[in-house]
Amino acid sequence: MSNKILIILIGVVMVLMLGLGGGLFMMWNKLSAMETRVQSTAEDAEQDDQDSSVPVDKLLGPIFSLDTFIVNLADKGGKRYLRITIDLELDSEELESEVKKRLPQVRDSILTILPTKRFDDISSAKGKTALRDQMLERINGLLARGRVTNIYFKEFVVQ
Repeated sequence: MSNKILIILIGVVMVLMLGLGGGLFMMWNKLSAMETRVQSTAEDAEQDDQDSSVPVDKLLGPIFSLDTFIVNLADKGGKRYLRITIDLELDSEELESEVKKRLPQVRDSILTILPTKRFDDISSAKGKTALRDQMLERINGLLARGRVTNIYFKEFVVQ
């Protein structure tokens, strides 16, 4: 009877060893494949950086940060408000001085747009894009020497 137990025990140990070896082999193959993908992605990124003829610092214009705006939305009951922080991307360094001089006008133009919006108007990505375009048009109408090329929302909270 002890021979039968010994043979069964050896069989169980062999099956466990084979299972463990197979599992380790599969994990090793998966890790190797992932490492190869990461290396090729890093090489592609390096190649893209080398291929680009425009320096990285020229891709983004000067950034002018505005203070946070908090406004009530135009929803019925007036229970919702919008807290938004905006950065303006300028087309040139010289425009920054004009924006500083016209800052009260810029803030006023934004503050006349935001309270007219309802939650449904700005809750979707399409609505946020429309809001951004409307603000760009209004702000660029104030500027004489250059233009704002983009508006970035750093904070966009509706409560």
